[in-house]
Amino acid sequence: MRPLPPLLLLTLAPAFLAAQPAATPATPATPPPAQPAPAATDDLFQLGQQLFDQLAPPEIKAQYDFPSKQRWDEFAARLQKAFESDDLRALAEYAPQARLALPALQLFPEYSDYADWLKTRLDELEAAEQIVAPKPTPPTPKPPSTPTAPSAQKSSVPIENRVTERSDSSASKIENSLPHYDLFLARARASAAPSRAAALLPLLRAAFIAEGIPPELVWLAEAESTFNPSARSPVGARGLYQLMPDTAKELGLSTFLPDDRTDPEKSARAAARLLRANYEKFGSWPLALAAYNAGAGRVTRLLEKTSTKTYAGIAAALPAETRLYVPKVCALVAVRGGMTPENIPAPNRS
Repeated sequence: MRPLPPLLLLTLAPAFLAAQPAATPATPATPPPAQPAPAATDDLFQLGQQLFDQLAPPEIKAQYDFPSKQRWDEFAARLQKAFESDDLRALAEYAPQARLALPALQLFPEYSDYADWLKTRLDELEAAEQIVAPKPTPPTPKPPSTPTAPSAQKSSVPIENRVTERSDSSASKIENSLPHYDLFLARARASAAPSRAAALLPLLRAAFIAEGIPPELVWLAEAESTFNPSARSPVGARGLYQLMPDTAKELGLSTFLPDDRTDPEKSARAAARLLRANYEKFGSWPLALAAYNAGAGRVTRLLEKTSTKTYAGIAAALPAETRLYVPKVCALVAVRGGMTPENIPAPNRS
């Protein structure tokens, strides 16, 4: 019997549920006591095993056995290791499984916090797929056509196309200092803002302004949590701005119940303070964002090692996750907040 591939249960869960025959109506039973929401990956594993035992078709059970807890943990560790490595190709290989797992997680309200975390990571996995995909062969240039009169040639070019060309040219210049920015700019333009954003934006903008940080940077929350105040990651980050426990404590937040990281205002002000500290240390927003994601210590060491002062100078040596995260945040700020990276002002003096 073969082991069940990682996440196969989650990918099959929608089919399991849809395939169940309609049951004969029965007398309503007393509902069981409400169970607390899961707080660890152990609960997710137990749910998966229960679903497999109860819902997997016989032909699936005949071919597979449910993975052991050890194999499940090993898979999660490999995924996290891929994010922390500098290998975008290895990271991209996890995109197909994440695409299938996300809808399954979204079936269960008690796992919505994990689903929102996975949704943001899936965007980065799919971007990694695009980056490592073979580039199409450029078309053979057509022979030049017979020149037309200058006045006729000028009138044949729509004004709006010329504006678009200037805009694209500007974006390409940013790409040189911020690798993969053009890719994430296109992805942001093609996607809608999270539905929760509109209700939270006034409070978050006020929190950032109070800390002297440009309010456009509140869109960091889309990259971190899709604006879910309760979002959690398997490694312990929590809240709109995905603060780790130790970082949150250093910023003055409590991680005991109630966890301050799930309070939108407290989380936003703490994130803004961290951004301010990073900017004051590194002097640029791309480097400040890299430090937010990968840690100020790592960014400092890379700058010293490469004898450079720019994000572009260390980008190739950063973890794969950070190399995707920084241009993604900058693109979201440009599309949602209307401010391109080179125009984001420095923090106000406190």
